[in-house]
Amino acid sequence: MRFGRTFEEFEVGATYKHWPGKTVTEYDDHLFCLLTMNHHPLHLDANFAQKTTEPARNVVVGNYIYSLLLGMSVPDVSGKAIFNLEVESLKHVAPTFHGDTIYGETTVLDKRESRSKDDRGIVHVQTKGYNQDGTLVCIFRRKVMVPKQSYLDARGGEQPGRPVLQEPPA
Repeated sequence: MRFGRTFEEFEVGATYKHWPGKTVTEYDDHLFCLLTMNHHPLHLDANFAQKTTEPARNVVVGNYIYSLLLGMSVPDVSGKAIFNLEVESLKHVAPTFHGDTIYGETTVLDKRESRSKDDRGIVHVQTKGYNQDGTLVCIFRRKVMVPKQSYLDARGGEQPGRPVLQEPPA
């Protein structure tokens, strides 16, 4: 199973459809809010949301959706990354609600070799997240430094740092 790509494997214009999707539960949303100390009642208080907001229900915190999409993209995009360099833009296009299922896809916008080291490159990607109805909910662009194959070869191959299993004597 692929986990990330080397610089040589990225093609400008390629789109990777991340699988599987993730159904966002109330628990997911509340736990993320509490872990990040975002106690806004729009996300945590159903009574408040029903009586005082236009959607009349809790809205999932946007940073959770961004984080979810970023995580979904790791096996296809940044699983071999050396560094995440930049989040260039982030836009929440439509709200996400408890029970929505989020899907994501990432398109390669550009790539270039590193100016300082010849064993790596920088890939510029755009990730879109959408719900079960196909409604776009989140879009962001980022730049990732990824290794060339020579970088991996110099560090142990496809799974650098993985120990060799030592079988016990028979």
